[in-house]
Amino acid sequence: MSIDRKAAIAAYKERKTIAGIYVIRCAASGEAWVGQAPNLETIRNHIWFSLRQGGHPCRSLQAAWNAHGEAGLTFDECERLEDEETAYVRDALLKERGTHWRAELKAEAI
Repeated sequence: MSIDRKAAIAAYKERKTIAGIYVIRCAASGEAWVGQAPNLETIRNHIWFSLRQGGHPCRSLQAAWNAHGEAGLTFDECERLEDEETAYVRDALLKERGTHWRAELKAEAI
């Protein structure tokens, strides 16, 4: 393994992740789903993958995907959280803000 490759791997492992709240909307049905994630940069790909496979645990979201396809859904960030020192504090804050955004957007939880 080259030094550049080792440095790149080390830098990848050291990168900061951005936790936050996101919303998925279906324009055709008017439905919205709000979720929280410890890493906003990777959650969309994770959700889209499970929807493509037909196995997303949120049945109403999977139904919207099946009816309207990928083009029928949008993914947006609602809020990014400040960097928290402990996972416990981050998780508690994610839960609290997720509840806020679900009420604000009249959305279902993911």
